[in-house]
Amino acid sequence: MTKKNITNLAFILAGIAIIAFFGLRAFHAFKKFNGHRPPPPDQIETDVQLIREWMTVPFIARMYYVPEKVIFDALGISPKDNHDKSLEEINDEFFPDTDGLATQLVQAAILAHQSAPPPDAPLTPVPPLTPVPPEIPQG
Repeated sequence: MTKKNITNLAFILAGIAIIAFFGLRAFHAFKKFNGHRPPPPDQIETDVQLIREWMTVPFIARMYYVPEKVIFDALGISPKDNHDKSLEEINDEFFPDTDGLATQLVQAAILAHQSAPPPDAPLTPVPPLTPVPPEIPQG
């Protein structure tokens, strides 16, 4: 082997070692990645006054932990072609005569959804009333 071949082989082996090192690191990091989970209940946004015209329905749904269907139903539009539109674009297209109506409808829908009990929440039992015996007048 010539000196040039040995140098090329050394560079190739060094490149393979670097690729293997960073590849294994990426593989282990990927194994730890479990995807996005919903935020903890104490981090869910509840102030609907923070909703702005530039926000999209999916963004608002994630921010307030409300299903997108609830928001699209409140707006009365299909999610098919409106998924990536901002509230301003939705308002201009569907409610051109009323400025800010889309934002108001979304705020009302989120407030209604947040105040409704979850569908799988157990009902709290009402304790039975114990009858109080009538007092007997003395004397």
